[in-house]
Amino acid sequence: MTFRFVSPWAALPLVVLLAALVVYLARARGRQASLMFPGTDPFRGIPRSLAVRLRHLPAALRVAGLALLVVAFARPQTGRHEEEVLTEGIDILLAVDTSGSMRTEDFRPKNRLEVAKDVVGRFVRGRRNDLMGLVVFAANAYTRCPLTLDYGVLLDLLQQVDIAPREEDGTAIGMGLATAVSRLKDAKGKSKVIILLTDGRNNRGQIDPLSGARLAQALGIKVYTIGVGTEGEAPYPIDDPILGRRYINVQADIDEETLQGIAEATGGQYFRATDTRSLVQVFARIDAMERTVIKVRGYTRHTEQFPAFLYPGAFLILAELALAGSVLRRIP
Repeated sequence: MTFRFVSPWAALPLVVLLAALVVYLARARGRQASLMFPGTDPFRGIPRSLAVRLRHLPAALRVAGLALLVVAFARPQTGRHEEEVLTEGIDILLAVDTSGSMRTEDFRPKNRLEVAKDVVGRFVRGRRNDLMGLVVFAANAYTRCPLTLDYGVLLDLLQQVDIAPREEDGTAIGMGLATAVSRLKDAKGKSKVIILLTDGRNNRGQIDPLSGARLAQALGIKVYTIGVGTEGEAPYPIDDPILGRRYINVQADIDEETLQGIAEATGGQYFRATDTRSLVQVFARIDAMERTVIKVRGYTRHTEQFPAFLYPGAFLILAELALAGSVLRRIP
C-alpha cells in the first residue's frame, strides 16, 4: 500500500496555518482583560463556567478544519501495486513410484520414498507460475493432484503419499507415464514436462514404458527419468509380527536402459541418484534446465482519498461558526 499527494504544492497553506496558530497562542497568553477591577479576591471562589473552559475550542476547530481542507485540496491517494504475468509457465507433471521397493533404506536415515518426497517438495516450492501435478504408480497409476497453481494443496497431497499396499505392489512405469501424459495432453503451457522417478523395472500394467514414451513424444511432452537407489545391495526392512523389524539386503534392479530410452525418445534426459545428495542435485539440474524468464508488468491502482479529509474539514468549520455565534460568542 502506498500513499501520495497528486498536488503536494497545495499543502503549502499548512505553513501559514501553523504560523497563525503560533500567533494566536502568543496573543492569548498576553491578552489584557476587557474589564478592570480594583481587586479580584472576591471572585476567586467562583468556578469557571463551561464557556470559559472552552474559549479556545472555536480556534482549534477552525485550525483543524482548515488543515483538513488543505490536505483534501492536495488530493491524497492510496495506491495498491499489482502485477500481471505476461509469460506462460511450464506445465510439469511429477510421476513418483510408490512400489514396495521404495521402502528400501539406502538413503538413510529415511527410505527412498520419504527422501524423494522431501526433494520433490523442495523442487515444487522453488517454482513460480508453473502448473504442476502429481501422479503415483505401483501396480496401477493414480492422479493424486491434477495440474494446479495452488502449491500448498499439491504439497499437502505429496506428503500424504505412502507405499502402496501389498496387494497393489509392482512397478507399472508404462501406466504411470501414460497417466501423466493424459493429464498434460490438453495443457496450454509454453512447454510440457514429465519428471518420472522410479527404483525398479516395469513388471505390471497394460502399457509398456516405450509405448508411453511414444505417446509423450507425439504430444511434444519432454520426459526426464530418474533412477533412485544405491549401486549393489541395500537394506530392506521386514516387519515380523514376532521378531519385530529386521533387515535383509536386496539387489538394486533399475532398468536404466528403458529409462534412458524414454528420455531420449522425448528429448529429455536420464539421471541416476544413488543417495540423497545426488537426488537433490538431479532436481536442481532439472530446475535450472526447465526455467522460463518471467516477464511481469507492474502497475499501481490509485484510489482518491480526498473525501475522507474534505467532509470532516467542512464539518469542523461549520461547527466552529455555529459555536462562535451562539454559546461561545465572545464579548468585545
